[in-house]
Order: sequence, then C-alpha cells, then structure tokens
Amino acid sequence: MNATNLQQLDEAILLALREDVGSGDHTSLATIPSTAMGRARLLIKENGILAGVEAAVRVAHHVNPDLKINILIQDGTAVQVGDVAFTIEGKTQDITIAERLLLNIMQRMSGIATHTHRIQSMISHTSCKLLDTRKTTPNFRFFEKWAVKIGGGENHRFGLYDMILVKDNHVDFAGGMPQAIANVQAYLNEHQLDIPVEIEARNMRDVQTIVESKIAFRVLLDNFTPEEIRQAVQWIDGRILTEASGGINETNVVAYAETGIDFISMGALTHQVQSLDFSLKSF
Repeated sequence: MNATNLQQLDEAILLALREDVGSGDHTSLATIPSTAMGRARLLIKENGILAGVEAAVRVAHHVNPDLKINILIQDGTAVQVGDVAFTIEGKTQDITIAERLLLNIMQRMSGIATHTHRIQSMISHTSCKLLDTRKTTPNFRFFEKWAVKIGGGENHRFGLYDMILVKDNHVDFAGGMPQAIANVQAYLNEHQLDIPVEIEARNMRDVQTIVESKIAFRVLLDNFTPEEIRQAVQWIDGRILTEASGGINETNVVAYAETGIDFISMGALTHQVQSLDFSLKSF
C-alpha cells in the first residue's frame, strides 16, 4: 500500500472511530476493569473470500498500538465456516472498542470480494476484466474499491477528479458529441492537465466519432446488446480500449464478456452486496 492509500485508510478509520466512540465506550468503561487483559479470535461464520484483515490491523493499532494481532489467514483467501482469520490480544477495553468497527469493515469488504470473485470466475475463460463504479457507500468508497481488487476485479476511477468520463448528460448539455469532445480538449489544454479521458457512446455513430477524435483511451458502450458490442469491438479493432455497462448482471455477464470487450463495469459489485458473517469472540 502506497503512502497516499495509507493516508486515506487512516483518515477513514479515524473518522469512523470518532463516529462510534464519541466521548468514550461507556459500556466497556463501566463493566471491564481498566487493568483487564484478554484475547479474542475472528471467527468465520460464512464461506467466501476474506477481505479487510489489513484494515482490521490498522483499526486495532489506532485504538491502541499495543494490541497484538496474529494473522492466520491473509486477504484474498477462500475461507470456510469455522476458520479463524486472526487472534487479537491486549487490553480488554480496547479490544471491545475496536470490535464493531473492524467487523463492519471486514464483513462488508469480504462480501464485496466474494461477489467480485464469483463473477470474475464466471468470465475467466475470456480476457475481460470487471470494473467497479462510483456507486459506493459515502465515506466508505476506499474500503469497497479495495475489496473489489482483493476479489480479482479492477478499479474504475476513484472519484470525479482522477478521470474525465463524458456521459450522456454531459454530451447533451454540451450540445452534442462533437462539441463535448472539443470542450474536453480545450479544457485539458487550458489547464494543462494530463488525465485519462473516457467517453460514453450510445450508438455506432458516437463510437466512430469518439475513436476518430483520438482523445479517449477507452470508449464506454452503454446499454448496447451483446451483438451490438461484438460489432463495435470488431470495428474498433483494438484502436482504443472498450468497456460495456448498463443492465449487466450474473445472468448475462458471460454473454457480454464473450463479445471481446476489454472491461465490464458493474455497480452491483459494491451496491448490491450482502456482507459475510463474522464474529469476534473471546477465548
């Protein structure tokens, strides 16, 4: 993890701890002696792909750097009911403070990683890769996109700032595809920006305009049928990368992947996922 990602992780954890702990964990403070020491284990209660162990360690160390975690299973590993991901040992009050936050992060991340891994496995016979989207939980995007990577998918842009993605509303508000492309080029020149540009196409005429403009590194084929995508991919012939989106799910993802498309983006990777069931139990 690079320094930027580590900073984002720490900021997210500290914000979550402030939200949860507030003026103090009065239940633990009231019931557990301040000198009490204990240990607990992270118990897997549902099969899937484990994600969030690294984040859990960071949570524990933000609560108290003296908490000791013994990692038994690494992120990205397939786990089964009854497995133990790690043990944690130290001041009991601090273990109970860290418990809910690390469970929330790990359960959500593991659900996303499991879902991503299942779908990516369905299309593993093709060269197509899954992409996430910005359809994420506010203030939890870092963890959700991290989980997609752990599950074998790839990240699309992280936010509005790291890619220009021209979609249908941008085109319509700009006055059409040629004008939208011209505006993007002028904006990049004016601000001396070097960031990737992707443009959404609604039909083959848009595809041809986008490819011939040579401004985009990838074209987004939105709400195309598999056969329409196959024809577009053949016409593009590798001149730029291709991405499909819109109405793609587990029932039709294979058909889309087999068109020769480079990427499929699915908001469902992050916004329609059930968390995996874990618990932190003393032993």
